[in-house]
Amino acid sequence: MAETSKYFKLQVIAPDRIFLEEDAEMIELTTTEGEIGVLRDHIPLTAIVAPGVLRIKKDGEEKEAALHEGFLEILGDKVVILAESCEWPEEIDINRANEAKIRAERRLKSADAEINEARAELALRRSLVRLSLAEKYHK
Repeated sequence: MAETSKYFKLQVIAPDRIFLEEDAEMIELTTTEGEIGVLRDHIPLTAIVAPGVLRIKKDGEEKEAALHEGFLEILGDKVVILAESCEWPEEIDINRANEAKIRAERRLKSADAEINEARAELALRRSLVRLSLAEKYHK
């Protein structure tokens, strides 16, 4: 019996670049329905990506990136993520992320009826993902 590969093709595409295109054993990410882990031959699935950390596992090593919204398509031996943006920890500007966090918190505390609360919460979540990942790797 022929041995099948444990890898699948992973593509992460952002509007400004092809962020990643390589083989992976497993990925973990956040969708609007919760956390999901994907291995080769996962059932076909389409999901909405929520801000969170994308974990990519291959050959006992793990890479992490900040993944901000988008769509996920799983097709057995291929996974495509169309992302609003995706950043490696070393690409994250900690000062900018901290300023975004402060702005989002200020908007959420505001009594202004014109504030789009869902948008402010999303901005806060994105900034918190960036900060937690950057602080983990920038010690």
